[in-house]
Amino acid sequence: MTHTPDITRPSQTLVDAVLHIGAAAASSTLAKLGVRNCHIRGPVAQQSGKAIAGPALTLQFMPKREDIYGEDEYSDPEKQLHRHVLYHVQAGDIVVVDARGDMSSGVFGDMMSTYFKGRGGAGMVIDGVLRDRPNLSKLDIPLWIKGWTPNFHTQTDIMPFAVNVPIACGGVTVMPGDIIVADDDGAVCVPVALAAQVVEFANNHHEWEDYSRMMLKRGEPLQRYYPLHKDAREEYEAWRKLNPLQL
Repeated sequence: MTHTPDITRPSQTLVDAVLHIGAAAASSTLAKLGVRNCHIRGPVAQQSGKAIAGPALTLQFMPKREDIYGEDEYSDPEKQLHRHVLYHVQAGDIVVVDARGDMSSGVFGDMMSTYFKGRGGAGMVIDGVLRDRPNLSKLDIPLWIKGWTPNFHTQTDIMPFAVNVPIACGGVTVMPGDIIVADDDGAVCVPVALAAQVVEFANNHHEWEDYSRMMLKRGEPLQRYYPLHKDAREEYEAWRKLNPLQL
């Protein structure tokens, strides 16, 4: 049986805090901290209104080489590395796949995805496509992918190559155990070593947005309320005392 490494998972408290700030705030905050390339480009949300955060289990595909990945893989299913990333799934994990943007090989189908759901996986982010859409839709797994295909995972030009290694997904380097946050804006990779700083910075920077949004809905001046002008800070702080942040 092929051996693949597991990941080190961050605390659930930290994961929940990243989920609370969302993909857009995570992206803009990381940019301010010097990490400008964190949005996983290409995969898009398949179900509106879903939002997830969790540690990344990574799967890397490579261009197929028949001398490395032959038809005999199907005589021994345990040689199929795309199965092994699923063996590591714990509740709340996110499977992140570098499928090279390939639009013709379905990384997972109905049965694999059913197993992922049964293991408690939070969702998938795939720079590529899935198959068996009718059945996967019934599973209600949050998905950020590029599309769908009737083909299985090695039917055309790619092959699974490594599990829980650094990958490039949608132009972003994703390390095993990084925190992925994904919602209708897209999927963002938050380096786990920066996650606490991202949460603190985002909360401090954006805590006044509820107040500003309320004032802008009333037609109050954009110049005063976005971003919050220093002259409006005192009135905001008085309002915040009566309306504490709900984390």
